[in-house]
Amino acid sequence: MSQKSKRSLKEKFALKNSLIKEALSEFLGTFILIHTEFLYSCTASSAVQPLRPHSACRGTCGTLLQALGCGCVGQAVLSRGMHGGPMTVSVGFAMAVTIAVYVSGGVSGGHINPAVSLAMCVTGRLKWTKLPIYILAQLLGAFVGAAAVFGIYYNAFMEYSDGKLEVTGPNATAQIFATYPAPYLSLINGFADQVMSTAVLLLAIFAIFDTKNNSVPKGLEPIAVGLLIIVLTCSLGMNSGCAMNPARDLGPRLFTAVAGWGMEVFTCELANFHADEIIHFCNILEVYSQASGDSASQDCWAINISLFISLAGNNWWWVPIVAPLLGGVLGAMIYVIFIEIHHSDPQSGEENEAHAKYELTNMA
Repeated sequence: MSQKSKRSLKEKFALKNSLIKEALSEFLGTFILIHTEFLYSCTASSAVQPLRPHSACRGTCGTLLQALGCGCVGQAVLSRGMHGGPMTVSVGFAMAVTIAVYVSGGVSGGHINPAVSLAMCVTGRLKWTKLPIYILAQLLGAFVGAAAVFGIYYNAFMEYSDGKLEVTGPNATAQIFATYPAPYLSLINGFADQVMSTAVLLLAIFAIFDTKNNSVPKGLEPIAVGLLIIVLTCSLGMNSGCAMNPARDLGPRLFTAVAGWGMEVFTCELANFHADEIIHFCNILEVYSQASGDSASQDCWAINISLFISLAGNNWWWVPIVAPLLGGVLGAMIYVIFIEIHHSDPQSGEENEAHAKYELTNMA
């Protein structure tokens, strides 16, 4: 395309509103994430034994990134493992994250994840007024990414399941798009799993982009994030697929609900559900509210949380939405409190040289 044509296009279509630019960037990045993940996994799962719903590949869907990520999972599942497995899905999803951050990072920061955006707001790196727009763009990107994957592999879906789109059973395909718990997983264990994995994700992301720490060379940060995703999915993916991203889970789940899988994608239950866990948790909330003195608002908060958990029961869908948001804030605050606020002011060149002798990265 000639420079004249580019200038003409820019004059006609270039956006002036920075928030709209950032929203489009998040939409595109998340779409890439989902599409790549699915494409990679569809090839990966054509082996003799189908991948289990709780394998690491289930947790790899996200926004355009969602398209690539869900693609990895779909490739693995629909090929019954012939074209890959959990490791290829982990690598494929990690590369999808890398691509998405490269695509959108310069405009919006490449969050592609509501947990990241929320953590950025809590730590003062993103304006709270932008948070709803970012999350909406990420959800839409994930939804469209899932739709793109389904369209690309439509014939494979029909052949794999004899034309039936199922959430459970030997020919289930819903796990390609969203995470579902392993048969042994309890509610509390699954919630803690999602909180921990997302906390580690955000803690590491803050370290990667911290210029006062051993920061990654400029331009290589997306690659470091991709390597981080490989570590997390390989080490924490067995329980429920290592979601770590509410948009990558809820967006595709909404798509499957309207595309033929039905509302079972929201009512799929934890097999290892213990009602006493919910009762115990609600009792803790009640004790907390009573001990807080002037607690009208706290009572309301505790009651609302208890009511929500009671209604959600052993349905899994809300866990990869709520837990990553909490985990993301937790991981970010841990890094800020333990590392970031303790950075010293810039030292003189002589002091820096002396200090560098004792840096682990400089030791032979």
